Amino acid sequence: MSDFLKKGFLLGLGAAVSSKERLDKKLKELVEKNELTREQARTVMQNFLDKGESTKDEWSTKQYEQTKEMAKDLGLATKDDVNELQARIAELESKLQVQE
Repeated sequence: MSDFLKKGFLLGLGAAVSSKERLDKKLKELVEKNELTREQARTVMQNFLDKGESTKDEWSTKQYEQTKEMAKDLGLATKDDVNELQARIAELESKLQVQE
């Protein structure tokens, strides 16, 4: 992961943790004031956590795509490239054995 992306991810993670703590505190206050039920507070918190998980998945996908693109730009072989070459080598070796 590039240093820039890593710092951005950690910054976002810190903000999310801080936001979760603040949201949890605010929800407790609302429950104490009877403005929300415990169930409603749990639902709000679960929605917040689900959104965070979704965002994490988006970051992972973007990071994967960027890494793949960087490998392509650098001319690095992918796992698929290596597997394809191994299959071709095996095929050529079997043809050589048949000819002997």
